Amino acid sequence: MKISATQFKITYLPHPIRTLLFSTLFPSCARPAHGIFVETRLRELLKTGEVETKVVAPVPWFPFPRKHFGEYGKFAATPQFERRNGVDVFYPRYFLPPKVGMGVAPYTLAHGAMPTINKLIRDGFDFDLIDAHYYYPDGVAAGIIAKWLGKPFIVTARGTDLNLIPEYRKPRRLILETAKAAAASIGVSQALVDRLAALGAERKKIFFFRNGVDLERFKPEEKWLARQKLGLPDLPTILSVGNLVELKGHHIAIEALRLLPDETNLIIAGSGPEKQKLERRVTELELSHRVRLVGQIPNDELRWLYSAADALALCSSREGCPNVLLESLACGTPVIATNVGGVPEIVSTTTAGRLMESRTPAALATSFFDLMSNYPSQSEIRLFAKNFGWDATSQAQIGLFSRTKNA
Repeated sequence: MKISATQFKITYLPHPIRTLLFSTLFPSCARPAHGIFVETRLRELLKTGEVETKVVAPVPWFPFPRKHFGEYGKFAATPQFERRNGVDVFYPRYFLPPKVGMGVAPYTLAHGAMPTINKLIRDGFDFDLIDAHYYYPDGVAAGIIAKWLGKPFIVTARGTDLNLIPEYRKPRRLILETAKAAAASIGVSQALVDRLAALGAERKKIFFFRNGVDLERFKPEEKWLARQKLGLPDLPTILSVGNLVELKGHHIAIEALRLLPDETNLIIAGSGPEKQKLERRVTELELSHRVRLVGQIPNDELRWLYSAADALALCSSREGCPNVLLESLACGTPVIATNVGGVPEIVSTTTAGRLMESRTPAALATSFFDLMSNYPSQSEIRLFAKNFGWDATSQAQIGLFSRTKNA
């Protein structure tokens, strides 16, 4: 169900609605890009002044904060508390045992978070509702906590939590039980709304609140200036942004270079377990002079990369509502993407870019040639991106929160 703010009566109260944002997907100083899309939506919501929030973002327990432990070391390096953008964020630990972690995670999450949540309530933050993000295990754990506290809760689905995890029997059952108990569920794309309904959730309780983009943070820079700043040659350039994992399809962009003119370059921005595998493939294909892996780029610096590129390539095997597409468009750079999840809801016109006919290097190359033959102007793309500002989504959230609080 797609909604706008006008479909809810928003009662502006003398005191803001108090919410507890609950999710393992939230950035920290140790993992600054982790769950940045959840923080962004919250930041935009808080600009309205109608909501007051504290964040509980549980982190798996691990004893050694050393870099050679990779992601586990980052868990240990995460502080118990920090203040981000004026918001109190708590990072309680929970136990995630190997091999059986998926099955028990909702319960260990709930138990691990409760001491922190109880202390928040004792200290005077008796919130009105829980705003949970990612259906499994986070949303299921939020449902357990809400039951213990007698609070209403809302869960936002983000992608893999509905596109992949429900293939497992127990998580699917728990997701549906949680959706039944929740005051409402939110999908960040219409595809996710339809997916949750197809799993068996009550459609009238599922709402589509699309992701937005920060049009101030992501704005066009002159292409020549962006390339000069980044030390890039003034040549056709494709950008691929995301975690270095198979599902993001960076390897497809690398393979596609063999089908493109020799002067075409590729930049890959992100970090993850497939870095060495991607580097090996680049070497095998003798493309080291055309491919640059630049690592994780701070969110507020990404606009320079987007502006330097001729196109963003997103070759994912599955997606919810990918923020990288919106960010690229806001910077005036068109996109080439696989036709999965909520992607076609964004790439809905040739001004925005092209949808690949298949998840293959050949399809990416074909789309790139087609895009370059009828290339939209930076101003046209930016104007299209302005349709994805945050105002409507923020107002719709306030309306839903208000209705839930007063139910």
